[in-house]
Amino acid sequence: MKELFLTHKTLIFRTVGSIMLLVGFVTYFWVTPKEGLSQNEIAAANVARMEARTAGGSGSSKKKTGSSSSKILEELKNTQKKQVQYLMIITIILGSGFLGYSFIKKKED
Repeated sequence: MKELFLTHKTLIFRTVGSIMLLVGFVTYFWVTPKEGLSQNEIAAANVARMEARTAGGSGSSKKKTGSSSSKILEELKNTQKKQVQYLMIITIILGSGFLGYSFIKKKED
């Protein structure tokens, strides 16, 4: 196994580096929000607020539990977003490192 790795080391590093760069950039462009999508979400939230106002009702206890759960959900979404960003950064750096290392010429004695 070691001999196989040593004979095909350059090919392995280039393949792993290319795949990691590809995964990092695809994830970056997949996670990046689109303007149309965010505008649609804003419009849907506004419609939901208008429907809630027309439905009426006291619902003071509902607002308290809803606001606390919405804060938790917002923090969860922010945490997940940061984790994906860190994962993308690490993947792109490691992919660049593997790819760059594969192009370094070694001195043979």
